[in-house]
Amino acid sequence: MFRRRILTARLVVVTGAAGVLGRAVCAELLATGHAVAGIDLAPFVDPALALSLSGIDLTDAASVADAFARIEALGPLHGLVNVAGGFRWETVADGDVESWDFLYRINLRTALNTVRAARPLLGAGGSIVNVGAAGAIKAAMGMGAYAASKSGVARLTESLAEELKDAGIRVNAVLPSIIDTPVNRADMPDAEFDRWVSPAALAGVIGFLLSDAAAPVTGALIPVTGRV
Repeated sequence: MFRRRILTARLVVVTGAAGVLGRAVCAELLATGHAVAGIDLAPFVDPALALSLSGIDLTDAASVADAFARIEALGPLHGLVNVAGGFRWETVADGDVESWDFLYRINLRTALNTVRAARPLLGAGGSIVNVGAAGAIKAAMGMGAYAASKSGVARLTESLAEELKDAGIRVNAVLPSIIDTPVNRADMPDAEFDRWVSPAALAGVIGFLLSDAAAPVTGALIPVTGRV
């Protein structure tokens, strides 16, 4: 769905907007007065958003460029939040080499494509927030492919922060532990869910990093781990 209207509120793009965390980030930003353009591969329409773009393959640079060309028509871009991504648990011995390529594509390549497309639209004061993973700091068993891809997100964040700091554009990442989602509850039914990070709490940290209050912060990898 594409709706064209010029905005006066600060515009932020959220990838993975149809997912649990993506919806929480959109809600946080709307509640704090932002305009939001949501992007996802999955079909979705959110009438509260300035723009809902579904069917966008973020692993494909041409698809991403087309999406951001439509976003550009809304007005100046203030921020980008890279939520889109995925997870697989498998050991090195029993897993599939393809999983390493798959997780690279959906966790790192998607972020790379979107920051490249967003960069020309961001001016001084702009902000990019990537969603990394606390598990990338020290990978547990079965987390090799996932942690490697999220380590790439961390290095992209640090490198891009250095690249863009003189342009006045900030780049940071949040590193959550286990996020309290229905899928994670189903996968770990005996866990203490109240120790996990709620999507709303993580969205609040992301909202802070997009705000003027975080103006001095760039290149940071911020653990958001609850009580895990």
